[in-house]
Amino acid sequence: MATVTRGQQVDPNAPARPQTKPQATSNTANDPVRVQAQAQTQSTLEKQRQQAEQDAAKNLDREAVAAIAETQNAIKAIADGQTDQALAAIERATGKIDVLVARDPAAKLIPIAAEATIINTAPDDLEMIQQLAAAVKDAVKQRDFPAARVVLARLMSEIRVRTYNLPIVTYPVALRDAARLLAAQKPQEASSVLTTALNTLVAIERVTPIPVAVAQTAIEGAQKLSEQDKEGAKQLLAVAKSELARAKELGYAGDDEEYRSLNDAIASIDKQLSGNESTASAFARLREKIASFFKRQSDSERSSETGRSVAAADRTRR
Repeated sequence: MATVTRGQQVDPNAPARPQTKPQATSNTANDPVRVQAQAQTQSTLEKQRQQAEQDAAKNLDREAVAAIAETQNAIKAIADGQTDQALAAIERATGKIDVLVARDPAAKLIPIAAEATIINTAPDDLEMIQQLAAAVKDAVKQRDFPAARVVLARLMSEIRVRTYNLPIVTYPVALRDAARLLAAQKPQEASSVLTTALNTLVAIERVTPIPVAVAQTAIEGAQKLSEQDKEGAKQLLAVAKSELARAKELGYAGDDEEYRSLNDAIASIDKQLSGNESTASAFARLREKIASFFKRQSDSERSSETGRSVAAADRTRR
């Protein structure tokens, strides 16, 4: 079942499942080992989501948030015809920005709000994923980007931590322009400049692929079973291999050569289990390898400019 779990709210307008080619039935329901590994990971992921959101909230800048509040005060004062109060609010906002610049002259983006979301809409079956990927390619080839976006929404299985940032280079320029327009008796133009500044944020995202997390959990479980239940350990290794294949097909660094290395390590341990060989050192190397891969995936950043309003981002922050 597709799930979307946010720190604050769930988007009621999330796209429905698209109709594509006939799809194979997922075998997850018939694989209790995978179900158990996913359930264990889901509990861990929710804790990670909460921790990620708390960590991101610690990095929010009070001066930047105060500058936004003063900008909103200025817009309200303009609407009420109180030019003097609007100018005073802009002056206070400018002072807050000056403090930020003085504190860190090299800063380009200042975090003002953050949210962490679990999005798990991807099928479990590799064939279904491949069908959806082919549908995306066809839609893009036909320049039917709306259809491509709908299908892409079915190819996500991740914890997404999104931080909204104030662009420190352009924001003070907007404040100065608004003050100049107010002095020239152009309140509506001043309000428009301030509103545009508030509605232009830069979103930076960190994504943790859920299939890689499931694979990591399965490998840890396999090591625990490796001495007493070798068949159970082999089943968990099969889950890990399958989840890594899903992560690759879903495009989480799909060209990374580490996938091949991880699969080779899993296959080697599986062979050792069949031959009743000691696997302690092999498991230790595999766990270190997948932990490093997991961290590298989770630490990678994607940034984009967004039209999301500061007010909406602030509601998320609260």
